[in-house]
Amino acid sequence: MDTLFRARDGPGARTPLEAIPPHVPETPPMTLILTRSEIHRLLDPATAEVEAVVEQAHRDLARGRAVLPAPPAMGVPGSDGVFLPMAAVSAPTGLATVKLLADLPGNRERGLPAQRSAVLALSAENGDVAALLDGALITRYRTAAATAVATRALAAEDARVLGLIGTGPLALAHVRALLTVRKWESVVVWGRTPENGAALVAQVTREFGLRAELLSGPRQVTEAADVLCTLTPSREPVVEGAWLRPGQHVNAVGAPPRPDHREIDTEGVVRSRLVVDSVATARLKSGEVLIPLAEGALTEADFDRELGHVLEGLAPGRTSPSDITMFNSVGVGLQDLALARLLIDLATESGTGTRIDLGA
Repeated sequence: MDTLFRARDGPGARTPLEAIPPHVPETPPMTLILTRSEIHRLLDPATAEVEAVVEQAHRDLARGRAVLPAPPAMGVPGSDGVFLPMAAVSAPTGLATVKLLADLPGNRERGLPAQRSAVLALSAENGDVAALLDGALITRYRTAAATAVATRALAAEDARVLGLIGTGPLALAHVRALLTVRKWESVVVWGRTPENGAALVAQVTREFGLRAELLSGPRQVTEAADVLCTLTPSREPVVEGAWLRPGQHVNAVGAPPRPDHREIDTEGVVRSRLVVDSVATARLKSGEVLIPLAEGALTEADFDRELGHVLEGLAPGRTSPSDITMFNSVGVGLQDLALARLLIDLATESGTGTRIDLGA
């Protein structure tokens, strides 16, 4: 019986069919889906890892290894709701991500969170859909981690009193993230709802063994704190610059990404050495920056210092014990990307989550 041949590599080249390996179908790319409870189980014991990947993300941005465009705001006609696609791509992680953030103030009247989100992660190499992740806890953990990174880099070494203005879930996340940054002796707290403040004080004492105290107002917390974290969705300032003292560090991270919302007044921003998470994002979304800029109290050069620049030694952070330093963050998609990478790795190691073929 004659041997069957197949042409190969140009005219005249032939090889026996039996020498060609049979076609093996490629394994379809599987998309990881993680729920909020699964994300909690993966991230809750991984505080150090979360801080490490967020820090690396900012270093990568400073060195040009990641791309972070400022997110456009998409207003909902006839509503005060805004949707923001927060995108990023990172060569070291091999991912491109977008978190679609819904900022819907009207949800509070419905008993729903004002902010809701989901993160979509794709392979930066071939575009495979790597993961779809609930965004609530990713936002909370990466926000607190960025504050921890900034505090480690900018706060005075002898800072001992941590102040929290705002008593929502982000407050407890900040205490947890900041535990190893300095040797805290006490935590002072204020929130608009006294019952929530009392509950936070009790939880901080119970979970972390720290002395905690509920104070009567934001001024009292500001004046007592060596490191102050503002964690409110405020539109009007809750902290006045006259209350700040030399040597303090402030983390202004609570205001939503809207140019007319801020927690720190103009005097407080002007008195501070300002560090932002992203200049491009701050220039569009940070009321702390944009309102003083519009008033002529701030110039573009006053907020050109990013956290990654300080971490990489490309710009100074604290230069003297008397500096008032301020980290202003409205949150950036690169931080979400960093946690998406970490979650995909942790879920793969532990077999957590659901995997589906979106192309089926």
